[in-house]
Amino acid sequence: MSTKVSDYILQRLREWDVDHVFAYPGDGINGLLAAWGRAENKPRFVQSRHEEMSAFEAVGYAKFSGRVGVCAATSGPGAIHLLNGLYDAKLDHVPVVAIVGQTNRSAMGGSYQQEVDLVSLYKDVASDFCEMVTVPEQLPNVLDRALRTAVARRSVTAVIVPADVQELDYSPPEHAFKMVPSSLGMPHYAPVPDDADLQKAADLLNSGGKTAILIGQGARGARTEVTQVADRLGAGVAKALLGKDALDDDLPYVTGAIGLLGTRPSYEMMRDCDTLLVIGSSFPYTQFLPQFGKARAVQIDIDPHMVGLRYPFEVNLVGDAAGTLRRLLPLLDQMEDSAWRKKIEDNVAHWWKVMERRAAVEADPINPEHVAHALNDLLPENVILAADSGSAANWYARHLKLRGAMRGSLSGTLATMGPGVPYAIGAKFAHGDRPAIALVGDGAMQMNGMAELITVAKYWQDWADPRLVVAVFNNQDLNQVTWEMRAMSGAPQFLPSQSIPDVAYADFARSIGLTGIRIEKPDEVAGAWRTALAADRPCVLDFVTDPAVPPIPPHATLDQIEAAASAVLKGDSDRAAMVRQGFKAKVQDFLPHRHREE
Repeated sequence: MSTKVSDYILQRLREWDVDHVFAYPGDGINGLLAAWGRAENKPRFVQSRHEEMSAFEAVGYAKFSGRVGVCAATSGPGAIHLLNGLYDAKLDHVPVVAIVGQTNRSAMGGSYQQEVDLVSLYKDVASDFCEMVTVPEQLPNVLDRALRTAVARRSVTAVIVPADVQELDYSPPEHAFKMVPSSLGMPHYAPVPDDADLQKAADLLNSGGKTAILIGQGARGARTEVTQVADRLGAGVAKALLGKDALDDDLPYVTGAIGLLGTRPSYEMMRDCDTLLVIGSSFPYTQFLPQFGKARAVQIDIDPHMVGLRYPFEVNLVGDAAGTLRRLLPLLDQMEDSAWRKKIEDNVAHWWKVMERRAAVEADPINPEHVAHALNDLLPENVILAADSGSAANWYARHLKLRGAMRGSLSGTLATMGPGVPYAIGAKFAHGDRPAIALVGDGAMQMNGMAELITVAKYWQDWADPRLVVAVFNNQDLNQVTWEMRAMSGAPQFLPSQSIPDVAYADFARSIGLTGIRIEKPDEVAGAWRTALAADRPCVLDFVTDPAVPPIPPHATLDQIEAAASAVLKGDSDRAAMVRQGFKAKVQDFLPHRHREE
């Protein structure tokens, strides 16, 4: 039997060591589906409930495995559905390849069913490489370049294959004019900066007395080097959310997350420092970095297109984080004055006491901070965490101390709703022997998390460690936006947009063969986590939490809290009555200033 183009695509993916393709079927990829049958499902076809989830699962797989993620979808609507997940990968610099079908070549331009100009549609999201295969000889070059470019540029690439081309007999490119042969493999390389640039950076860093370091996901492979540089400079280390697992949170000088979801010690360190070193991060919120002119700054990034952003850096070093820091370290002077480091460590120690007290504040019925805080001491040493966008991301950022081999991520730059559960699924296909936990708001759970539980039910028995815990923060409110409206606009909760139904998430989980527990009392929280982490199958924890617990930003003032409280008082009469019974006092219990003053 002859080898079809579709057969060759799967063969080439296997030769690239691609072992999973996250996908959803459709007649635009019928040729590929038939080839999967002939190939005995190698690489494995992982069926989601929706193409967007396929893309998210490919992103989660890539984030947690360090390998390229591959997703596939049919023509027209299937290809369109992939886009949100692909943009998540693009903005977080994650290597993902999308393989999508297209109508037959003979129908192109004829306004045919499901005909969409996919080359134009994918031009932005796959801007580094997007190509349509029209003859067999284009392969393997197109597929090789898509995979190699995705890895080399940490980006999204796309290969579009018309349905009739999938069915053609494969013939390789010849040794002939206008034929493009190809080869396998992506060499490993680690660029480092020029010696003169390193000396400039060292001179600047040595001239400072109050150094702050900000790390992102680009520093994940430089844990030892970041620690050594921080000790040499007497610096504190803040982390962008994508770099939360890049350095242990239990180090006394690690100030935690930065930004709207960040910590007070990170905010104060950036406010008061005179020198800034940014490593492997494109953290976007300039207002949380030092005031312009107050601090001198150095940036290290492996991507030359990402240096010089966000802050007026005096020295930009293009290179691998670990290699660059190893060469920089001998040029740095040992900081003898420990006052700055001690101040940072005192602030960090105080902050964790604040977190403990905030988690202990009574709420109606459960304080969501207590849910996250109770998990912290129970985290398995090899856990993989995924947080969805929304107020759940606040509790992930502030309460969980990641350390050692623990991994965690979320939609950092696109900040889209919905990736929490599919990220965890992608993580389980990357590391089936490790437990995974998804922290998800009820809005994101209703948007797509519930459907993707069906995917969990379909595959969980294939995983060596069956534990995948989905924790739903069920407050019947699209809470992050509600609080943004109150804090930024002084507007009360607009119930038609913000209020969402109470859903029996645990009951649904049980109905499809998973474990499900609904938790309505604070004293049940820790026990529920223990049960889920000891279960013999995936588990959904439905935590009924209080929507009146505010995700307060680290720079919040009493005036802003009063404005938010006043906005709540303008709301509907039932909630206003509840608020008048103590809302302001409750909110002030969560304010970092209050604990500092005490």
